[in-house]
Formats: sequence, structure tokens, C-alpha cells
Amino acid sequence: MTTAAYERLAGTLRGELVRPEDPGYDQARAVYNAMIDRRPAAIARCRDVADVIACVRFAREHDVELSVRGGGHNAGGLGVWDDALAVDLSAMRSTTVSPEQHRVRVDGGCVWGDVDHATVEFGMATPSGFVASTGVGGLTLGGGIGHLSRRFGLTVDNLLSADVVLADGSFVTANDNSHDDLFWALRGGGGNFGVVTSFTFRCHDIGEHGTIIGGPVMYDLVDTADVMRWYRDLIPTLPETLSGWFGLAAVAPAPPFPEELWGRKVCMVMWCYTGPHDRADEVLEPVRSYGSPLLTGLHPMPFDVLQSSFDALLPPGLQWYWKADFFEEISDAAIDVHCRYGELLPTGLSTMHLYPIDGAVARVPSDATPFAYRDGGWAGVIVGIDPDPANAPRITQWARDYWSDLHATSAGGAYVNFLMNNEGQDRIRASYRGNYDRLSEIKARYDPDNVFHINQNIRPASLV
Repeated sequence: MTTAAYERLAGTLRGELVRPEDPGYDQARAVYNAMIDRRPAAIARCRDVADVIACVRFAREHDVELSVRGGGHNAGGLGVWDDALAVDLSAMRSTTVSPEQHRVRVDGGCVWGDVDHATVEFGMATPSGFVASTGVGGLTLGGGIGHLSRRFGLTVDNLLSADVVLADGSFVTANDNSHDDLFWALRGGGGNFGVVTSFTFRCHDIGEHGTIIGGPVMYDLVDTADVMRWYRDLIPTLPETLSGWFGLAAVAPAPPFPEELWGRKVCMVMWCYTGPHDRADEVLEPVRSYGSPLLTGLHPMPFDVLQSSFDALLPPGLQWYWKADFFEEISDAAIDVHCRYGELLPTGLSTMHLYPIDGAVARVPSDATPFAYRDGGWAGVIVGIDPDPANAPRITQWARDYWSDLHATSAGGAYVNFLMNNEGQDRIRASYRGNYDRLSEIKARYDPDNVFHINQNIRPASLV
């Protein structure tokens, strides 16, 4: 591609076009996961929808690879690609709340911290993951499991509308009344169908004007088997106002954790209660009374404080490697594997989480959206994390070995937001179960040439 062509593109954009010779190139191409080191041909830091349209049309006209980057993590690094034009939405971060309608409109470059900041002020939230620095676009398009999912469903179950730039450069709004086939596909089908420039979500009143009761309860690692058995039996019995995910981790060496626990390996449940506070003691009693916890950190806090509690521990620029699966149950065989690899946690930040999928999520039919694993169970993720690139092989091998030993106990597929970039078409198909073929047909309708393929790719039916 000629320099002159990129100069013409730069002249059409309100945002900045960053090329390899520009001083800010290395900063612009850096992503959250420092294991990713890719060199796009250019990075378009879009300011508005017109910029996105110009980039998509440029890529089609000049036969240039196109990658799309939102505002958040994308652990597989699919927002940037060697020799591609990277459409970077991270400067598009406005939000508009409609308190009376319980809605929020969100630009495609927002992170969930932007949304929580806007909505919690009004005592509202929408299901939105577990970390405030997660991107709205990536999490939503993959389904969206979060603290609020047991009560209010997945993020996609609360998506009302999406503005989309399609592969031919046209612009549409997708909802139940317009482009309803596209709207179905966007609710879990990933970035396969276009560039979503804004989302409109339904919001819900939570806690006492946005103040919930939450935090971790930590147990000694030797108690892992007992805690996991208690946890798997307890979760289905709890009211949907209370949710908790299970984890294996090392205690962060920083306040607010007691210094005597710093670095200690633990099993834990991170709880979030969003109901009325006059019922909190009753609902939380089984949580507070179980076992011999090392730490019970349940406190009232604004929901956005809980959401942002991991941000300081997990800044951009760490080494990350993920492996994932869905689980219909936490079997005794699986617990044995978790106990073994919990002892082998390779670094202080490496971890394993199990997120519950039940309640409101399970009441939605499995074919109502592309997100098919709604029968009850958990989304599991094994994550090797460390700041030192020298430890990348170590954390990667631990995650792979852990996953390999655990996979036989799984339901087969995985939450697509937790897949890395080279796991193969069979894994993608398995993650959508019977919804894959319908997605492939819609892909052929909206992106027959597979322009948007730098993702967990759903191939157009015409190319299969």
C-alpha cells in the first residue's frame, strides 16, 4: 500500500492515522496483553462513525486487512494485526443515560468503568463483567457474563439496539424491529458482523441506590475441595440477588488485605448482593457462617467500586495467557484437578475463576441468542499472568497443562471472550453449539467476503 493512499485516508478522518514511522506508533499498537506484539500498517484512532465508515471503505477499496479494536482487553490481541489497518474505537467513549427509561447509550470505545460511572449515580447498572477496564464492545458481542447475570441475565439479554458499520461501509441500526437477523447475531456472535459504534442497554435498579454488599471471602488453599463442594451445592439455592464466583489465587501484597496474608495461596468466592439491605443478613447468613475463612471482606459499597476492585492489580502491559471451558457441573474429578493446579499457581497474579451461569441466564432459550450454554453451570477460565516476559513460557505451560487435565470434565465449548487467537475452528463451533450454522448464514448475508475475520471467526456459509 502506497504512502499516498494512507495520506489520503488521513485527510478524510477527524481522528488520527498513526503509521510505523510516526513517533506514537509503538504506543498506539500496544494492547492490554503485552504478550501481543503486532505491527499494523496503520492505526486509525477514530473519533466518530464517519471515520469508521471511511476506514472500512478504504480497506475494501485497497484490499487491506482490517482489524477492529474497542476500548478494553481483548486478551488474544485481535484488535491489532500485522500489516492490517486497525480501526481503533478507544477515543469514542461517550455515554448518555436515560434514568426515566432505564437505558444507557454507550459508544463502542467505552470500557465498563465509563458505563458504571454514568449509571450507578442513578442507582442503576446493566450486567457488565467483573473488571471495570473491560471493553464494552468485546464483552457484549461475546455474550457478557457478570456479577448481575444471575438476576438480570447476560449483557446481550439487556441489549436493546446497536449501531453498526457493515462490511460494505453502510450504516444500520439493528434491533428487534430493524435488521433483526443481524441483531440476533450480534448478541454473542463476536465481531464477525460489523463495527458496532454504539450500544443501547436496559438498566436495572440495584442495591440501595446503587450501593451493593460485596467483596471476597477467602479460605486456606488446603480447604479448596470442601469449599468447592459447598459452593457448587449452595449457588443454585441462593436468591438471584446474590451471586458469587469461585477463584484460586494468591493474595495481593497490598492493602486492604492484611499483611500476614500477602502472597498466600487461597481459594475464594467473590460475592455480590444487589437486593434490599434490610434482607442482607438473612441472604448472606450461609456465606458468613460457612467454614473457617481467612478473610471475610463483605462490605457495602457502590457497585462501581466492586467492579473496579481489580483494576489496580491488573494494569495494561502484563503478560497474559488464557484457557477456558464451560462446565455443566463442578464434578469431584474436576475438584481434584483444581486442587492440584491451585498448589502449582506459577506466579502471584495467575488465577482460575468459575463464573455461575444460572438464574435469569438459564431462563432464556439457548437459541434466543448465539450464546448457547444456558442450561446452568459455570464459565471457567484459567489465566497465567505476570509482568515479566521471561515468565511467559511458564505461565503459558501451566495454563495449558491445567486446561488439558480439566477439559474432560467440561461441556465442550468455551466462552468466546476467553479464547485466544489460535484455538481453531472446531473450538469456535463447539462454543456456539447448534447456533453456529445460523450465524454462518447471517454472516454470508452481511459479510459474504469475510472482511471481518480477525476475530473468533464465523465463516460465511458461502465460503464453508
